[in-house]
Amino acid sequence: MSLNQSPRADAGPAGAPEKSEPDARQRRTILIAVCVALMAVIASVSGLNVAQPELAVEFDASQSTILWMINVYTLSLAALLLPLGAVGDRLGRKPMLVAGLIVFGLASAAAGLAPSSEVMLAARVVAGIGAAMIMPITLAVITATFPEGERGRAIGVWTGVAGGGGILGMFLSAALVDVANWRWLFVLPVVLVVVALVMAVRSVPDSRETSRHSFDGVGALTSVAAVVGLVLFLQEGPERGWGEPATVIALVVGVAAAIAFVVWELRRRDAALLDVRLFRERGLAGGSITLLAVFGVQAGIFVVLFPFLQVVLGWSGLLSTVALMPMAVLMMASSGLAPALAERIGPRATMAIGIALAGLGLALMAAIVSVDGGYLSVLPGMLAMGTGMGLSMTPSTEAITGALPRERQGVASAVNDVTREFGTALGVALLGALLSAGYRSAIDTRLDGVPRDRADTAREGVANAIDAAHTAGPQARELVRAAEESFVDGWQQAMWAGVIVMGTLFLYILVRGPQRPVRTDAEPEPVDTVAE
Repeated sequence: MSLNQSPRADAGPAGAPEKSEPDARQRRTILIAVCVALMAVIASVSGLNVAQPELAVEFDASQSTILWMINVYTLSLAALLLPLGAVGDRLGRKPMLVAGLIVFGLASAAAGLAPSSEVMLAARVVAGIGAAMIMPITLAVITATFPEGERGRAIGVWTGVAGGGGILGMFLSAALVDVANWRWLFVLPVVLVVVALVMAVRSVPDSRETSRHSFDGVGALTSVAAVVGLVLFLQEGPERGWGEPATVIALVVGVAAAIAFVVWELRRRDAALLDVRLFRERGLAGGSITLLAVFGVQAGIFVVLFPFLQVVLGWSGLLSTVALMPMAVLMMASSGLAPALAERIGPRATMAIGIALAGLGLALMAAIVSVDGGYLSVLPGMLAMGTGMGLSMTPSTEAITGALPRERQGVASAVNDVTREFGTALGVALLGALLSAGYRSAIDTRLDGVPRDRADTAREGVANAIDAAHTAGPQARELVRAAEESFVDGWQQAMWAGVIVMGTLFLYILVRGPQRPVRTDAEPEPVDTVAE
């Protein structure tokens, strides 16, 4: 089916009959199909977080192994997004989407039935590969199918699912763990995959890039090495220590591979996997930097919020996830409203408003949070943050996809997705480190009179301190209060750092943000299409 939005329809291969463009009803079905597929991928990023104790008991595994079960999925996903997005452009986006759904679904089922930690780790790696086949194609299908006047609204829905899907996934996962057990976590992605697969086979059209050049294998390999090295550095740094040999080696490999990738892509020019010169353009640079910062801050907020809700307030994992839902709902709603606002005032102004609201939310969470204030002391900041993120994400994504030609939308989508994954890893590492450092510094001044062994335990984290308080006798209440207040101090330090990031980003977007696109009467030349 032709994905070109010109009045004519293209014939498929071997004299296949011509097909008309997707009508409004079919476009809605296509949008639902790719968003369901995206939800399966996003939900699996965060789902296992709620079942860490159960996994440790089931497999008699260390905390390090459990973290690898969680992180190896994100690692393989992020590393393969760019090359698999380019492969999808060449081989056909629908075949890649269908194959990815099958791989991802089978791997998720294997993880749910895993008899050992080794099988679980292998299944998570394969699931990450399947997710990397799916994620860039979902956005590429939207940008290649929807006409210009509807594309922004469709991308708004996609970004809402991408931004809020993680919270919704955690909620459903926590509910499944509470009412059943951790193995039921994988029922959710399998069900979503089946629904998406049926809808994709029936409704999603195919398109592909016609290229005169061979696939950029060197660019693909160096991009994988760069992403693996840098993400490993960000994931392992807080756990192992930033100066440990393994952490430093990961950083060196990642930086060296990134430099090699840039040098090679500049030499390849027309045949490059990703023309890095495009980052000189406002749209690609501004959109990428915004998503990097916004998703970094969002991930950092979750690192702070969950211990506050679960340890300081004593809430269950399910209730803590429910507490995040207002933020997710506003994020998804404002993502849908952002295209209309961008149409009226321009993408740069819309992004700037969103970034300013996100910064305001962080400032509110830093200024009014307190142990005694509880959930209501963080709710206003969460609401402002969710609204701001939604307003900034959609025009950022549209700026990235609009910077590359239509036949390279798999690569454009992969750039968008890699930026999100890097931002998430960066936010967890840096804001998590600031929280930990602020907590340790604050609690050191509140441990006078506490026995040394319990004081040393309390310095490890707020959860450790509250656990140590159970055997602290008459000093228990004092130790708990010291840990809770110290956590709030560390929270404030992390949030003010986020405010500085958002303030810097706000100024950058005002100066170098994407400009309003110039409308044209004609769509781009059609790409090679496959008749359905």
